[in-house]
This record gives sequence, structure tokens and C-alpha cells, in this order.
Amino acid sequence: MGIVNVNSDSFVAASRSSTVSEALKLAGKHRDDGAFFLDLGATSTRPGAKISDPNEEWDALFPVLKAVRSEFPEVIVSVDTYHASVMSNAVSEGADLINDISGGRFDPQVFETVIRLSVPYVLSHIQGKPGTMQVAPHYTDVVAEVLFELAAATRELRHAGLSNLVVDPGFGFGKTVDHNYKLLNHLSEFKQLNAPVLVGLSRKSMVTNVLNVSAKDALNGTTALHVLAIQNGANILRVHDVKEADEAIRLISYASGFRS
Repeated sequence: MGIVNVNSDSFVAASRSSTVSEALKLAGKHRDDGAFFLDLGATSTRPGAKISDPNEEWDALFPVLKAVRSEFPEVIVSVDTYHASVMSNAVSEGADLINDISGGRFDPQVFETVIRLSVPYVLSHIQGKPGTMQVAPHYTDVVAEVLFELAAATRELRHAGLSNLVVDPGFGFGKTVDHNYKLLNHLSEFKQLNAPVLVGLSRKSMVTNVLNVSAKDALNGTTALHVLAIQNGANILRVHDVKEADEAIRLISYASGFRS
């Protein structure tokens, strides 16, 4: 899943697009590099970011979504939003999937909306909101608590009739570096939710803080963690660097053919 940010605030500068033409260029590169999904986001969800205005978000997203949908009809287009109104508008304009970092927590209409829309939905875990989520995240048992909350939400959505779910443990969303690594090491436990597992750890603090590098210099560390994530059961990698992630996937797949 290649990231295309339609804003000027996301923490990886190379993922930002300030014009439709820039977004199309980046989307095309992701597609050519092997992206199966394109994830369009018009609001930043980095630590410290403010909750966006849904109307302003849609105004920024709409022209890019329309252009990407037209230019790349074969690609699955995901929209990264936590606003129910943006979800509705995006699906009406051709979005195939909703990627909600809030897990339905920021807008009380989200679950009702995705059930009505009946589109695949990425259910993520977050503790707090972007503005404060990294101030002092706390868990007694991070794996058990994240798994419990995702399980409760998946049951609610499935009971209401939405079966096409993807789960995301929410690396970096209200978690310390140690919390993130515990989740990564126990990623296989999330398979019991009977849904594909999406992992978004590209160039995040679990790489930069351990290696003492900037996000700009975190590609090698990101690729190393992508390998671990795949080996531990990840089905979808949400990435800034599609070519390198695709190469990791292909090599792991090739090597698996030689296991006894």
C-alpha cells in the first residue's frame, strides 16, 4: 500500500503532494514500483497533529481522488480518513477502501457509515488522539489490550453485517517504542481475528529512535522491520517506499519455496 499524502504536514516530506499533478506523479511511481493499493490522505495523523475539519479535508482530497481514480483504474484506491462524511463522499467518487486510524473513535457516525457503504474497512487501534497520543501512552499488557479492543470492534461490525474487515494494531498511535516492538513480536496473535493484518511502521519512531536517525534516513531500518512483520503474519504493508517493500516481499516469498 503506497502512501500519497495530500497535505503539507505529514512527517515524511517525500510522501507529501501539494498539487494534483504531484500526487499523480507519486501515485504513478508507487503503481510502477509494485503497489497493489494507493492510500490517499488529506490530513496529517502524525503525533501532535490536530483533528482536521472534514469539509477542508474533502476539498483537498476530492481533486486528487478524482484524478487518481481516472488515471489508475486498475489500482485499489484507499482513503485515509476518520470523518464519516469524507468516507461517504470518497466512496461516491470511486474509493474502494476506507482506512481509519481512529477505529471509529473520533466520529460517532463512522461505524454506521461504513456498514451502510459496505466497503472494505481498515479498523485500527489508537490510544488517545494524534495531538496527545504520544504524551504518555500506558498499557498493562499492550498486546492483550490492543487485541481485546480490536476483537470487540470486529464483533460489533460483523454483527451489523460488515464482513470485509482489515485490522491494524496501530504502530505509533498511542504506543511507546517498546509497545510497538511487543506488538510486532506478537503480530501473529492478531490472526485470530480472522481478518487480514495491515502494518504501518514505515519510517516511524520505532525505527528512528532505536537507530538514532531521521525519518529521511530510516529506509533500511524500515525494510528490516517489514521483513519481521511479514514473517510474523502481516498481509498488507502501508509504506512510503514501495519498490523496497515489494522487493522484500518477493524475496521472502521466493525463499519460502526452499523451506523443508
